[in-house]
This record gives sequence, C-alpha cells and structure tokens, in this order.
Amino acid sequence: MDAHESAERIAEVFADFQSYFSKEQDLREEIRSTVRELEQTAREIHAVLQKVHQKDGSENVVNVCKSTESHFETARKQFKELSAKIPENQYYRFNDHWKYALQKLSFLSALVTYLKTEKLVSREETAAMIGVKLRQAEGFHMDLDDYLIGLLQMASELSRLAVNSVTAGDFHRPMRIAKFVAELDAGFRLLNLKNDALRKRFDGLKYDLKKVEEVVYDLSIRGLKPVEGT
Repeated sequence: MDAHESAERIAEVFADFQSYFSKEQDLREEIRSTVRELEQTAREIHAVLQKVHQKDGSENVVNVCKSTESHFETARKQFKELSAKIPENQYYRFNDHWKYALQKLSFLSALVTYLKTEKLVSREETAAMIGVKLRQAEGFHMDLDDYLIGLLQMASELSRLAVNSVTAGDFHRPMRIAKFVAELDAGFRLLNLKNDALRKRFDGLKYDLKKVEEVVYDLSIRGLKPVEGT
C-alpha cells in the first residue's frame, strides 16, 4: 500500500467515525427534545399540586389531584415516544438525559397518591402512573434509586405542606404528615444506601422530619394539637 492509498484508507475510516458521531448527535437531540416536553409536563403537574398549599387547599385536595390526571396521561404518551427512540440495550448510554425528569415524575406520583390516600405509593403503582416498566429486561424502566429519590422529594414537599396547613387552620393534617414522614424515615433507615445521590438526599430527610416535628410541637405548646379521634 503506497502513501496515497494509506491516506485514503485513513480518511475513509475517520469518515465512518464522523458518520457515527453525527447519527448519535442527531439521536441525542431527538431524545433531548422529548425530554424537554416531559420536563414541561412535570412542571405543569407540580404547578397544579401547588394549590394544596393554599388557604382552602385541604378542602380541594380531591379536585386538585383529579386535575393532574390528564397531565399524567400526557407523560405516559411522552415516555412511550421516548422509549421508541432508544436503541435496544442502550438505555444506560442515554439515561442521563431523562433521569431527573423521571425522578420528578416519580415524586409527583408519590405526592398525588399520598394526597388522595395518605398512603405510600408502591414502585409498581409509580411505574404504571408514569408509563414505564419496572425491570431492565422489560425495556424502558424506572430504577429503584429513581423511585426512592422520588419518595424523598415527596417528604420535603409534605414538610412544607404541614407548615402551610397550620397557616390555613388545618391542625389535623400536620399530625398525620408527622406520623407518615416518621414511618418513611424508619423505612429508609433499614436500607444500606450506597448511591451517593440517594444517600445525600436521604440525609435531608432528617431535616424534613425535624421540620414537621417542630410544627407538631408548636401546636402542642399553643394548645392547638388535636385530640386523637376528633
């Protein structure tokens, strides 16, 4: 092979590389476009749920939660569209693009479930609510870490709700929130967390719990703590 042929060969090899990079860049831009839509949907759901913090929020919880249903339906369609763009067995190559949107929607599904039932949403319920699978073998899925981070974000939102409930004159809700967040904290303490992001978020749970406990204590010393059964 002479020098000219060698140069041509090298040029062909690098032209193939450039073609590969161009296709990947195009795919990433398509993914980012859909993720931006998902993020917008999550913002819309969060905006709707902010109404529970208003003065009459306790009275309108059912209607507020119902108002999110169409947005969750949109999120399910968007996840389906996103899933179709991801090449087989390449989920983790691209998942940094949608990881935070997935965590936020996990949080929002947990919050809606708590507001409606005052119970902890299961991982299965969360996956169904936002339109993803549970296991990697099934395709586009939600990792356990993303579900757990969603629960921790919910605890932070509930601590805020406890404060605002008192302002609105609802003294029963903070008591129930305090019990729920304490149980959630106890559950997380059973886990040996290795993920740095998850561990850092869990460290914040103690402050959320402390905030709610301070609300309950304040109600107690002011003589406003409801008697059980009332």
